[in-house]
Amino acid sequence: MAIEKELLDQLLAGRDPNEVFAKDGLLDDLKKALSERILNAELDEHLEDERAEGSINRRNGHSRKSVLTGTSKMTLTIPRDRAGTFDPKLIAKYQRRFPDFDDKIVSMYARGMTVREIRGHLEELYGIEVSPDLISAVTDAVLEEVTEWQNRPLDAVYPLVFFDAIRVKIRDEGFVRNKAIYVALGVLPDGTKEILGLWIEQTEGAKFWLRVMNDLKNRGGGDILIAVVDGLKGFPEAIHAVFPETVVQTCIVHLIRHSLEFVSWKDRKPVVPALRAIYRAKDAEAGLKALDDFEAGFWGKKYPAIAQSWRRNWDHVVPFFAFPESVRRIIYTTNAIEALNSKLRRAVRTRGHFPSDDAAMKLLYLVLNHAAADWKRPPREWLEAKTQFAVVFGERFVSQ
Repeated sequence: MAIEKELLDQLLAGRDPNEVFAKDGLLDDLKKALSERILNAELDEHLEDERAEGSINRRNGHSRKSVLTGTSKMTLTIPRDRAGTFDPKLIAKYQRRFPDFDDKIVSMYARGMTVREIRGHLEELYGIEVSPDLISAVTDAVLEEVTEWQNRPLDAVYPLVFFDAIRVKIRDEGFVRNKAIYVALGVLPDGTKEILGLWIEQTEGAKFWLRVMNDLKNRGGGDILIAVVDGLKGFPEAIHAVFPETVVQTCIVHLIRHSLEFVSWKDRKPVVPALRAIYRAKDAEAGLKALDDFEAGFWGKKYPAIAQSWRRNWDHVVPFFAFPESVRRIIYTTNAIEALNSKLRRAVRTRGHFPSDDAAMKLLYLVLNHAAADWKRPPREWLEAKTQFAVVFGERFVSQ
């Protein structure tokens, strides 16, 4: 809605332009005036409703209330009624913060800012002083949302699911322990991405992975066509125990990253193209020959642990070669899971360690939600890959 030029001129008359957007400037004055106008309109409507029901009620002065907004702290004049039945919708009786204030705190927390950084940011930009307890209370309200999200129903079929873990330091029984937080990133038949869940465990093992698979199954996940995992022992068996028809594929990105751990920094650039010849071979036989050639070549002799690593995982690399190039490209691309992990690791690094499992889950959930908001469309290769999935998997893909 356009605002009349004359009204704007009237509002700006006699004001220093530099103070219009400053703390306690024109915008804050407008927010206060509009809030009080809304509160009075709400009370008028409330009194009319009560009169229509035969109740005698009227205005009874006002009270003052300090509230936090997304940009400032302001004192509002709250109208009262004699019967005490008026409860404003804009700012409820016992509410001390506007919803946009909480949203700002949650947004900053989701971007990986610590409680201290959020306090400093609010004070520096808006002159608002808030306690650490308030910030914790606002972000703790997310925990109920996390529980609901973790138990939500899933789709019947996921053509691709990437499973990956990050290590996080969490205080547990007086000690700071290293725990694994597993993330499952699913790709739906239309190519859109969805975070299926987060699971936390001190030790990764067959029982833990079996629990993850059963959780997905119990929430309605009927079938996974291809599961891309990070090569941990026992993981494929846990997947097949719950999803017996799923093709388990070792994550090529993890294999490459693990290979480069053996390589000096100056040699990494030429080693990567040499490894590319293996996973971009036309079929499994050509891929094995490329691995033999790499092992016999200069880099293979200089870093023998690389070829040994690929051979140990070869049984779960081979399925990759049965798929057409479009499907392979989606499996080995670094865009999906790596971009997600980068955001998670950045948020974790700023914390050092977490005081509890709930604190870690709360932050990672918010980071994931923030990342998922940017997922607008499927990858470019998906249209071609979708056709190939329909051919390779038949009714397991088409019927969904």
